[in-house]
Amino acid sequence: MKKIILFLFFTFSLFAQERDSKELTFNEYLGYVKKYHPLVKQADLKLNEAQANLMQARGAFDPKIEVDFDKKQFKDKEYYSILNSSFKVPTWYGIELKAGFDNAEGIYVNPENTLPNSGLTSLGISVPIGQGLFINQRMADLRKAKIARNLNIAERNLQAIEVIYEASVSYMNWKRSYDEVKLYETYLENALIRYNGVSKLIEQGDKPAIDSVEAGIAVKTRRLNLEDAKLKLTKAKLDLSNYLWLENNIPLELNDNLQPENLLSKTIKETLQINELGTVDIANHPKIQALDAKINMLKVDRKLKANALLPKLDLSYNYLSEPSYIDNYRFEDYKVGVNFSFPLFLRKERGSLKLADLKIKDSEFGLQFERRNLENKIEAQQQEITSLQTQREYNSKLVKDFTMLLNAEDRLFEMGESSLFIINSRENSLVSSQINEIALENRYLNAIIGLYKTLANPQ
Repeated sequence: MKKIILFLFFTFSLFAQERDSKELTFNEYLGYVKKYHPLVKQADLKLNEAQANLMQARGAFDPKIEVDFDKKQFKDKEYYSILNSSFKVPTWYGIELKAGFDNAEGIYVNPENTLPNSGLTSLGISVPIGQGLFINQRMADLRKAKIARNLNIAERNLQAIEVIYEASVSYMNWKRSYDEVKLYETYLENALIRYNGVSKLIEQGDKPAIDSVEAGIAVKTRRLNLEDAKLKLTKAKLDLSNYLWLENNIPLELNDNLQPENLLSKTIKETLQINELGTVDIANHPKIQALDAKINMLKVDRKLKANALLPKLDLSYNYLSEPSYIDNYRFEDYKVGVNFSFPLFLRKERGSLKLADLKIKDSEFGLQFERRNLENKIEAQQQEITSLQTQREYNSKLVKDFTMLLNAEDRLFEMGESSLFIINSRENSLVSSQINEIALENRYLNAIIGLYKTLANPQ
C-alpha cells in the first residue's frame, strides 16, 4: 500500500492534460480586428476624405454658367430689362475662356449698356501675364489635394497599425495569463495529490504529522497563486473583447472555451509578415511618406508665395458680334481690358516667402530626425528580439535542470533520504523558472509586435 501511495505521489505529469477547448489563433483574431474593428474602419475614412478633397479641388476648374437678369416695370413703362449671361471655362494655366450673350432694352437704359436690338454675343479669353500664369490658388489647391492622398494613405496606415498593435498586445497578455492559470492548475493538482498521499502515510505512521502542515502550506500557496492568475485572466479576456467585433458594429465577448494559440512563437512572424533581420526600406515607411507629403505641400505653398512677388497683370480680349451677323467676322468689334497692380516694397510678400522657407526647413529637419530615429529603433528592436531568443534558450535549460533536481529529490524522498520541505523548495524553483519562461515568451512576442508597429506595414 505504501508503494502504491508513493507511486501516486511521485508519478504525475506537469503539463499533459486533455483539452476540449478550441484555439483562437492569432491570425484569425487579427482577421477580425482588421475587418470589423470600428477604429480600423475609422482609419479607412481618411481615404474617402482624400478623394472628397481632391474632387473639391478639381471643382475649381469646372465650367460655369452665369446669368444675371434685371428688369424694372413701373406705371406701364419698362424702365429697363438687362440680361447678362456667360459661359466660362477655367484652364490649368490660369487662362480663362468665356462666351457670353448680353441684351438690354428699355427707355431708361444706361447709355453704357445700350446694345443692338438683337443683343450682343461675345467670345473671349483672359490671360494672367504675371501672377497666376504658372501657379495660382486653384492650381495650388489641386496639387495639394493630390499630394494629400498620399498623406491620408500614410496616416490611415499609421492609425490602423496602432489599433492592430494594441489588439496584439491584448492577445499576448491573454496568452500569458492563460498559460499561468494552466500552470498553477497543474501544480495545485500536484500539491493536492501530495497532500493526500502524505495524509495517508501519516495515518499509517510512516510520516510525522508535521508533514501534513508542510503539504497543506503548499496547497494553500498554489490556490492563492491560481486565484490571482484567474483574476488576471479575467481582466485580460475583457480587454481582448474590446477588439472583437462582427459586421454592423456588433461587439463580441470572448467565450470561456477559447484558448490562445499554443505555438504562437513559431507562427507570429509569418502571421505579421515580417522578418526582423531583413533589410528595411525606410523610404516606404508611412511616417516618412507622411512627412514627405507635408513637405511637398509646403513647397507648393512656397511656389504660390514666390509667384506673389510678380506684378499682377491680367489681359482680356472679347470678340463682339450681333447674333444675326455672327458669321460675318468684324475683328474691329471687340472689348479689351488690362488690369495691373504691384506693391512697391513687397514687404508682405517677401515676409510670407521667408516664413514658407522656414517651415520647409523645419519640416526637413524633422524628417531627417525621424529617419534616423526609425533606423535606430528598428535596430534596437532587432537586437532585443535576438537577445530574448537567447534568454529563452537559457531559461529552457534551467527548466530542464530544475525538473531533473525535483525528480531526483522525489526518488530520495521515496527512499527516506529527503524531506517534504526540500521537495517543496525544489518545486518552487521549478515553478519560478516556468513562470519566467512564460514571461520571457511574452516579452519575445511583444518585441516582435513592437517591431511590427515600428515597421508599420498593416497588410
